[in-house]
This record gives sequence, structure tokens and C-alpha cells, in this order.
Amino acid sequence: MAGLCVIGLQWGDEAKGKLVDWLADGQDIVVRYQGGANAGHTVVAGGQTYKLHLIPSGVLCPRTLNVVAAGVVIDPELILREIQGLRDRGIELVGRLVLSDRAHVVFPWHVVEDRIWHELVPGDGNLGTTLRGIGPCYRDKVGRSFAVRMGDLIRPGLREQIATIARFKTASLKSLPHTQSVEFDVETITRQFLDYAEQLRPYIADTTALLLDAVDDDKQVLFEGAQGALLDIDHGTFPYVTSSNSSGVGISAGSGVPPRFIARTIGVMKAYSTRVGGGPFPTELQDAIGQQIRERGREYGTTTGRPRRCGWFDAVAVRYSARLSGASSLAVTMLDVLSDLDEIRVCVGYEIDGQLTRQFPSHVADLQRAVPIFENCAGWKSDISNCTTFEELPRLAQSYVDRLTHLIGVPIDTISVGPDRRQTIACHEGQFA
Repeated sequence: MAGLCVIGLQWGDEAKGKLVDWLADGQDIVVRYQGGANAGHTVVAGGQTYKLHLIPSGVLCPRTLNVVAAGVVIDPELILREIQGLRDRGIELVGRLVLSDRAHVVFPWHVVEDRIWHELVPGDGNLGTTLRGIGPCYRDKVGRSFAVRMGDLIRPGLREQIATIARFKTASLKSLPHTQSVEFDVETITRQFLDYAEQLRPYIADTTALLLDAVDDDKQVLFEGAQGALLDIDHGTFPYVTSSNSSGVGISAGSGVPPRFIARTIGVMKAYSTRVGGGPFPTELQDAIGQQIRERGREYGTTTGRPRRCGWFDAVAVRYSARLSGASSLAVTMLDVLSDLDEIRVCVGYEIDGQLTRQFPSHVADLQRAVPIFENCAGWKSDISNCTTFEELPRLAQSYVDRLTHLIGVPIDTISVGPDRRQTIACHEGQFA
């Protein structure tokens, strides 16, 4: 069994990119299997920072093949910009990047639809979209009639497809308030996407067959999740979720690789909690401590730059997402961000309508009424960014990690104490404590 998976266990932004980059050396293939350019993975190596949105985080390993699989939705303009940005920094991807011919394409009308619905549903009803057209593209994928896949870009008939869809999108959007001026120029869009197609042609292939051959040949494959498990379209805090299965249940659907090839799943979690956009957040801190965590952790979105909402670690939510994703071990990141605090709190249960529960609610209305039950932990008040072993961590930092392991019921075998590759502590025995 050759598959290793990295899954975010919170609402995204858990520093999965750093872990994937750290693990990628020695892997034959790194796979992005869901999401789109709404994801942002940051990799820091050798003092250089790389911000990735569609391209897998294995690009810095020169012998690793990077695959964008069928479950991803691809904006051709954005991925070409990302390819060029890496090329400008000396990283050539021809022969090292493969894009699925089954992956669906984000078009200009998807971005327009995203913006219009964002404006029409203000306030609490707004879902916190990144306005990249991801949700509308997935909607067309499920609807089928107006979907275009990457393989369609390099086959005859693209011009006719674009013309048909553009006419429908123009007519349907004009029926909405304040959208009478919407018009899609078929000729301009066609020329643009035919040009994208020629530039992307060397990268487009059947990644489902490629990955099935790879696991049959016992290749080492690392699956890179985007967003986080609590944003899963079916099992997350619906409707404040993403448009794909971002928990562990989405690995096979997005990549085409059956579960029997998945040997190990690492769940990634911050030492505290963050969330971007709308939706319930029981442990949110709307005070000076929340702002301190935001600034110390540089908690601003890789994709949008929006400030992230910050709060204490929620063990109820992470225990649920770890079980959902089949996590066999855990990685705790951003532990160094908590180093200045006198006291650290952990949510160990909820009170909902006077009832105590340790189960994560299935309905968002129940989660909105949840009052967190906190447990207090003493802060360690010392710099841990240069620690290289678990034993070098202050005793109180060790105790905090041990407590998270106990509450979630899954061993922690990786700790990140800073953004760089070298600021990573591993326990090869499989768990701390």
C-alpha cells in the first residue's frame, strides 16, 4: 500500500503545504485531488517563500511528479500564472506537472456568478466565498450540461461549447436584479481559452490511469488535501463549507485511487483554531488575545489576504474530523504562536440548550448555539522555534501536546515550531507521550 495522505482537520489554513513539502522528498508523486484556486498553500524553504494555489506542494522536490487530479477545478489563467511564477524562480515544470483531462474548467461566467450571488446574499447569509468561481464551476460539473473539462480544451468543438454556454449564461444572469449589463463576448473568450489550451497542452493527460498504474507499481504517492475537513460539502458545517469533499472521504473520489491503496492518513491541525468567512466558530476570540494570535501567526489568507478569525483549540471539532478522515496520526502546527501566552484554553465539550455534549453537531444551527466548555493549560512562556526534539520543548509545551493527543484519541507524531522546513519535530516511534 503506497498511499500517504495529508488532510486538514479544521476550517483550512492548517499549514498543510509545509507538511507536504517536508514529506515530499522521497515520494514519487504528489497529488492535489479536490478544490481549486480557493486553496492557498505556503511553503518556506531556504529562506524563500512560495505561495501555491493549484499546483501541488511537491514542486520543490526535483524528482517528484506533481499531479492535479480529476476532482480539482482549474482556472487556466491562474495556473499558467503560477507555472510562470515558478519558472521565473528557476523551477521548470514541464515533465513534472500533469493536469487531469477530467478536471473541470473555471470560466469567466463562473467568476461573475460568484460575485453576483455574493452581492445578492449579504450579511449572515454570505458563505465567505473567495470569489474565484469555484462553487459555480462545481455546480456546473454536477449539472453536466454546461460543464467543460480540461480534455475538452484540446479537442475539436470547444468554440461551439463556449458559444452555447455563453448564450445561456448571459440570458440567465440578466434575469437577476442589477445584472442587465452582463454580456459574455464569445469571440474574446474563445480566443483566450484556445490560447490557454495550447499553452497547457503539454501538461494535460489521463491522471486517473496514471495514478492507478502508479499504485499498481507500488510507487510512493502523497495525496495533498485542500481546505479542511470541517469545510467538507457533505460532512462539514453546511452551508458554510467548500464545494468539494475536503475531508478524508474525498481522496478516492477526487483522485480515482481506491481506498485500499491508502496506507496512512496524517491529520493536520493548528495548536489553536482559525476560520475565514462566515459560519459558526464556538471558540472564537474577539479580543486582544485573538488579535495577538492573528499577528503572531500571520493569520491572513494566502488566497485573499483576508484576516482569519482566531480562537482556542476545539478538541470536539478536531476529534470529529480526525475520525471522519480516518487519521492514523496527527501533526500539530503553529505551536510556537502560543509561546507568549500566560494561559492557553482548550474546548473539551459544548453546552447546547443546557445539555453537555462532546459530539460535534450535524446542524449548523445547533453549533451556533454551542457554548464551549474550556479546560485551562498553563503557558510555557519561552521561545520554542529552535527546538529540534520533543524533549527540548518546555515541559508545559510537552504537556499541552500530550493533552491534545489524549482528547483527540490519535497520536501526534509531528510538531511544527515555525514556518521553515527545518522547524519541524518528528517522532519516528509514532507518537509523543
